[in-house]
Amino acid sequence: MNKSMSTLSEIKLVGIKVRTKNANEMDPQTAKIGPTIGEWFGKQLSEKLSHRTRPGTTFCVYTEYDSDEHGEYTYFVGEQVSAFDTVDPSMETLTIPASQYAQFECGPGPMPQVCINAWQNLWQMTESDFGGKRSYVADFEIYDERAQDPSNTSLDIFIGIR
Repeated sequence: MNKSMSTLSEIKLVGIKVRTKNANEMDPQTAKIGPTIGEWFGKQLSEKLSHRTRPGTTFCVYTEYDSDEHGEYTYFVGEQVSAFDTVDPSMETLTIPASQYAQFECGPGPMPQVCINAWQNLWQMTESDFGGKRSYVADFEIYDERAQDPSNTSLDIFIGIR
């Protein structure tokens, strides 16, 4: 994984969300992230969005942390928009605040293993590895044109830093 530091402006997203924790995601019977992603793509929910700024680029966000990676958090999947004025009532909005991030380029590799491997590596990292203390405000994955082939996916993971 290649790392760089990025300062990003506020990002507005529209999508769907679920509450979960990593312990639940390790068991297919209690995992919620896979079914949420399946709903997003299976129902082609991105087609309901207005003001899309990056059509086809999916954001998967970990936010509203109870504590850290061991506690509950909200998982949000959606796309970036320029405005929230015409949001479908079945959708949720999320604003990722402007912040500094450790950005990791991950892959290529098969999904979901490339993502799982990346997070397993990230969970082992120290504050100095990240370039600062994790904020636990918003961490996210970006899937763009490099993720079109599920057998050879690359993605970026952004970890919020204080």
